[in-house]
Amino acid sequence: MKAELQFDFIVDKEKSRIIVKREFAAKRQLVWDCHTRRELLDQWFAPKPLTTRTKHMEFKEGGYWHYAMIMPDGQAFWSRLDYQAIHPIDDYAALDGFCDEAGVVNPEMPRARWEVTFTDANGHTLVTTVVMYRSPDDVQKVIEMGMEEGMASTLERLDELLLAMDK
Repeated sequence: MKAELQFDFIVDKEKSRIIVKREFAAKRQLVWDCHTRRELLDQWFAPKPLTTRTKHMEFKEGGYWHYAMIMPDGQAFWSRLDYQAIHPIDDYAALDGFCDEAGVVNPEMPRARWEVTFTDANGHTLVTTVVMYRSPDDVQKVIEMGMEEGMASTLERLDELLLAMDK
């Protein structure tokens, strides 16, 4: 029987943020690697049925990850994550934004600062992601775009990858 893993999606419009807490049945180093290595990110970082393709990845302060989430019909949705602070295997902070294929961030879409923290939790790993937006309107916009469902599906994919890696 599979243990239930924690998943909290907390919307705090007053502070223009979303807090996602997700537990994984794996050691912290492995969960960290899945968040920070392109060959692993490409295997899970998109809600089903989309897939992920990395165009550029430089995981270091001042570096960035430029990737596309690809629909089954081939349509691509580009994003860019600019790394601001990295403390291996504890946490990292980055600016997230929608962009074009060249990596130019779209100023019309919400941009957020992600603070991602990895902690040990009874043999599992708890990942807490605080996503901070410029305004409550930006929070509402991403909720309407399906962020909660998208995050749930994406993180389930990480569960599947971790399970396959554990064999």
